[in-house]
Amino acid sequence: MNQPSDIVILGLSITSSWGNGHATTYRSLVRGLAGRGHRILFLERDAPWYAGNRDTPHPEGARTELYHSVEELIDRFEGEISTAELVILGSFVPDGVQVGEWITSVARGTTAFYDIDTPVTMGRLAAGCYDYISPDLIARFHLYLSFTGGPLLRQIESRYRASLARALYCSVDPEQYQPSPHRECWDLGYLGTYSDDRQPALEALMLEPARQWPQGRFTVVGPMYPERIQWPYNVNREIHLSPREHPGFYGAQRFTLNVTREAMKRAGYSPSVRLFEAGACGVPIISDWWEGLDSLFEVGHEVLISTCADDTLRLLREFPDAQRLALGDRARRRILAEHTPRHRAIQLESYWREAHDNVATHPARRHRRWRSAGGLDAGVAPQPARQAASGEARGEPGQSPGGGHLHQPAGANH
Repeated sequence: MNQPSDIVILGLSITSSWGNGHATTYRSLVRGLAGRGHRILFLERDAPWYAGNRDTPHPEGARTELYHSVEELIDRFEGEISTAELVILGSFVPDGVQVGEWITSVARGTTAFYDIDTPVTMGRLAAGCYDYISPDLIARFHLYLSFTGGPLLRQIESRYRASLARALYCSVDPEQYQPSPHRECWDLGYLGTYSDDRQPALEALMLEPARQWPQGRFTVVGPMYPERIQWPYNVNREIHLSPREHPGFYGAQRFTLNVTREAMKRAGYSPSVRLFEAGACGVPIISDWWEGLDSLFEVGHEVLISTCADDTLRLLREFPDAQRLALGDRARRRILAEHTPRHRAIQLESYWREAHDNVATHPARRHRRWRSAGGLDAGVAPQPARQAASGEARGEPGQSPGGGHLHQPAGANH
């Protein structure tokens, strides 16, 4: 695995960061792998809501190809899937179970599932929603890569018979994300797509402080926020910034806010890419608390914690400026030491080697070839209906069980 290899990644998106955090994660990982000499083919389903918002149509380090259907994917890329040394399928890929069944049937190299939404995935599996991954399919992959670390990895191995479950967090390119000379325009900023379960924390940790401190300057950037939200007059709103604009955005803040989705907080050990981006830019971070945060950053020394509006206001108005700048600098040093694309590429290579050795020791049963007399669907396990035991219908693909599309921006159905 230390030798240059052919790697195929099938992910939600690498060309568009609109309404999703997958693109920046894949771009960073691809750069790290390419820097190690690997040859990367990235395959992305051509979705209309990303087609109109492709901020990086040709990402560095990968040959990127778009496809329109599973049939086209198979016709064009079965040869490269079958011969690649490593094939990675990401979470929330459309028709993911069908694609995964095909990959694990034809790939002769190591196969991996990269779950960028692990706590959400676990909730969907518990609800019987098997749109992009299924319990049977988890057991067929040689490696389960997870955005969530900690105890949940052992549960994935024991409950879903994953051969190896390992944490592969996001990373950030320190050459792209670095301290910016921009003038500080905001006391506190936040960058993130709207989600129902994250909004209460945003209300408590930013919007309420903005109401209580009229002299303060605040900004929120992200799509899909409902019109019903009443923004305080001192909160600036922007719909979207391309990743190339992120460093300037972070650099214009005295502090930046990190807010975690409720499912990620319950699971713990689930850092967001924004946490690493802000750290790489040397911007002091105020974050909500979740189990495992102190395994990534030293609390009080590299990141600050807020649990309520009073905490946020105290930090914004009373934290000494020299200590604030020193804290941001220490956070950047942490990123440079542990969370760059090169670190993630080396980490992935070690997991890949471990999975390869595990397969050699415990060879898996052979799967039926995809292309059999039965045609496209031959060799594919049937997908169970998306219903609970009670018969209550569950969410549609791309939608969380609690409602609200996770990776489909507003207006995508029109």
